Amino acid sequence: MLRVLFLMLILLAGLIAGPYLAGKQGYVLIEAVSYTIEMSITTLVIFFVLSLAIIYGLEWIITRFCRLSSGTYSWFSRRKRQKAQRQTLEGLMRMDEGDYAKAEKLIGKNAKHSAEPILNFVKAAEAAQQKGDEFAANEYLRQATELAGSDNLMLEIARTRIMLMQHKLPAARSAVDSLLEMSPKNAEVLKLAVEIYLKSSAYQALDNILPRVERSNLYTGQAFEQLEQQVIDGLLNEKLNEEGQEGLLTWWEHQSRQRRHNPYAKLALITSLIACNDHQSAYQFSLELAKKLNDDSAEMPLLLQQISQLQPTESGKLIKLLEKRLKQTSNSQRVCQYQRALAYLYARAGLLEKSANAFKAMLEQQGCSLSEDITMATYVFEQVKDNEAIQRLNAQNLKSLMPLEQTSENTTALLAKK
Repeated sequence: MLRVLFLMLILLAGLIAGPYLAGKQGYVLIEAVSYTIEMSITTLVIFFVLSLAIIYGLEWIITRFCRLSSGTYSWFSRRKRQKAQRQTLEGLMRMDEGDYAKAEKLIGKNAKHSAEPILNFVKAAEAAQQKGDEFAANEYLRQATELAGSDNLMLEIARTRIMLMQHKLPAARSAVDSLLEMSPKNAEVLKLAVEIYLKSSAYQALDNILPRVERSNLYTGQAFEQLEQQVIDGLLNEKLNEEGQEGLLTWWEHQSRQRRHNPYAKLALITSLIACNDHQSAYQFSLELAKKLNDDSAEMPLLLQQISQLQPTESGKLIKLLEKRLKQTSNSQRVCQYQRALAYLYARAGLLEKSANAFKAMLEQQGCSLSEDITMATYVFEQVKDNEAIQRLNAQNLKSLMPLEQTSENTTALLAKK
């Protein structure tokens, strides 16, 4: 607009000054090597104005052409983005449906034209890995790395997850360790770390991040409790296998107060000590735990089960405690469990009469005894020469075997008919 106005002003000036300079036009001589051009000043001005007009006209034509080219390019680019977005959404739907081959094709085809190309490459890599194409998955990750660099958290999480899917546990373990340093409180990183540490049996590493996992609210109360129990079992087995009974006890002494007062942890320790024949240490921990647990505790039946396997040199304190609990409880199932534990403790302490009475009381209750109790009860009855109890026990065994024999006979007859 300004250029047109400038040309108009020049022409206006020429129209005003033209009549005045009609008789005084002057003379202009332009001489080159072999050319000579002669003209008046008025002709020079008109030539100058026309030259500017031609130059401005050419500029306008070129500008319009460039704008048209830019608009055309923008239209094609917008069309590609829209197509990439549409294919990405369809590919994500195919992933949810389990059609990973189609999902990879849709998501990865126009990934560079999508709004989030890095995310597209990551999802395409996951789809390729799901269908078992490791080469394609690694190629998509390489392209994503070229765009995002090596410090992109989302990309590194995806790379670690794909390593886990490829069963490359050592590499996945190393990668998740780096992720925990990069983002120690990220929920996705913690969730991935738990999965990798469990699969690689890295219980000590998992134990180190348990407080962060608990604060992240990744697991409900019961689910986190199960995870913690799994870690405790893994640590106990690891210490027992690597360092033996002494190393296990040393490790226990260095645990936090909260863990040492955890009923499940102490019960698991008792089980491990019995497994390595350290019955004296197991007895001390059993006595401590029995004093703290009540009849309604979920760990009490498990503790009584372990007590029946104890073989301590002296068990008087535990016997007195269980006798007191037996008198106080009104729960029939708990009565049976107390009698069973006492029967074994009596027998191993040499109190065979008391053991026989406890076994009799236990066997009188329906569904109270286990198969291994029959052998121990028979031994005790033989030692106290209680033939009547032995005969009753044998009759009970025969009675329990009758349904099995009848079932076997019926099955044989049926097969014979066929």
